[in-house]
Amino acid sequence: MPTGDQAMREFASGLPVPEFAETAFTPPPALAEATVAIVTSAAIHPEHEEAFAAGDTSFRVIESAERGLKLGHWSPNFDRSGFAADLNVVYPIDRLEEMRAEGAIGAVAPRHISFAGNQPDDVSTLRLDSGPAAAELLKSDGVDVVLLTPV
Repeated sequence: MPTGDQAMREFASGLPVPEFAETAFTPPPALAEATVAIVTSAAIHPEHEEAFAAGDTSFRVIESAERGLKLGHWSPNFDRSGFAADLNVVYPIDRLEEMRAEGAIGAVAPRHISFAGNQPDDVSTLRLDSGPAAAELLKSDGVDVVLLTPV
């Protein structure tokens, strides 16, 4: 019987994956001119906002200046030590600010997005509702590039 990582890989290998007739792609500007946002599945949220619930397909908006963030994962299998030591492990906002200051990226987006990584097997709500809503918010902020931090 497989254990640990192998068991999770075997479980995930049988999950349905959406297929798309066409791939949407828009070439971004050079990174030195791009506005970059973070999209994380770490279930982080500002302390004053509601935590994620089981099966929650919504997202939380995180303002760039916000640092009072809470980790919303409740699984005992999730290692919180990296987040406790440094927020940037799951939400590398300080690294983006450094890259902006060095001229490696054009700007840090004013808002970022956090989802809970524990999604229903079909992810249809995320794919058809909350995902496009989050993308529209980022588009309205002029985001060119998204840094995904899956957790």
